[in-house]
Amino acid sequence: MNLDAEGSAEVRRLILDNALLWLRDFHVDGLRLDAVHALVDSSDTHLLEELAVEVDALSAHLNRPLTLIAESDLNDTRMVTPREGGGYGIHAQWSDDFHHAVHVATTGETHGYYADFAPLGALAKVLDRGFFHDGTHSSFRDRPHGRPVDTERMPAWRLVVCAQNHDQVGNRARGDRTAEHLDPERLLCAALLTLGSPFTPMLFQGEEWAASTPFAFFTSHPEPELGTATAEGRLAEFEQMGWDPDEVLDPQDPDTFARSVLRWDEVGDGHHARVLTGYRRLAALRREHPELTDPRFGDATVDDDRRRLTLDRGRLAIHLNLGDDPWDVPAAEVLFSTSDSLPTGPASEPVAVPTGNGVLVRR
Repeated sequence: MNLDAEGSAEVRRLILDNALLWLRDFHVDGLRLDAVHALVDSSDTHLLEELAVEVDALSAHLNRPLTLIAESDLNDTRMVTPREGGGYGIHAQWSDDFHHAVHVATTGETHGYYADFAPLGALAKVLDRGFFHDGTHSSFRDRPHGRPVDTERMPAWRLVVCAQNHDQVGNRARGDRTAEHLDPERLLCAALLTLGSPFTPMLFQGEEWAASTPFAFFTSHPEPELGTATAEGRLAEFEQMGWDPDEVLDPQDPDTFARSVLRWDEVGDGHHARVLTGYRRLAALRREHPELTDPRFGDATVDDDRRRLTLDRGRLAIHLNLGDDPWDVPAAEVLFSTSDSLPTGPASEPVAVPTGNGVLVRR
């Protein structure tokens, strides 16, 4: 898009007015701004900053909060730094590094852009610092990537995190969810990290009950040549990730869409109901315990050899055991457990966390 050359004023005005239209006339509460790292703008005032100014003005006029969330892979918090601090003033942005670290920790996948996140210490760094790549070398990009987060001043809620989302699932060869590969315990470990971290949690449709349906990338381009080009482009992307091209679904095939439709009758059955109960309990705990919504960054410690992690959240703590042996953690009140065999409530003796499980305790 022409955001900064001759004739760009009309393009910019169209984008700004469209955003205001959704917020003002259609009463939308917020907008996720897609792939803002792809916006090339050398203007004195970046389009995103201009958008933040106009949305904040509209928010004041309407007397209700309006939120802008940037999908950015730049790992640069200038995006969400207030304008008086030299930033763009966007309200929040995604931290893909959180997803990558949680995904690798729970699934063991280390291909493509997951390679740098293999040590459990990568997850600890994300919990402590917001990003893993904060100026470090990215093997996937083959260059240094990101900038450090000012964790002393920036509230952690400005980073939106998830264990799954439409991109990370839909951009897999088959659109397979983690529920296809993980047991309920590990799925709830991911939920415990997402809902128990200091960041703003985001859930992906069906994640909360371990939906069995995939979420494959699907299209309905009426132009055959565009459909073909899209399918071929995805094959090239998947080659970089090391996925089998024979598994890639045709995005133009109507069955690719049909297979991705949620099956709502699953919600109350078996392990689906168990996972949903876990998500509901974690959501309730966030409202009951202010430590879980405290926007100060976490304090994580890790034993990489034994695959154990502790995240301190004030009086509360998350203990995650992804190693091969049970882990006895200090006696405390168990508020949440991913294991059916570990009851909640006060414990006078050390709490034995089974392998592949986690607990949230009050000390």
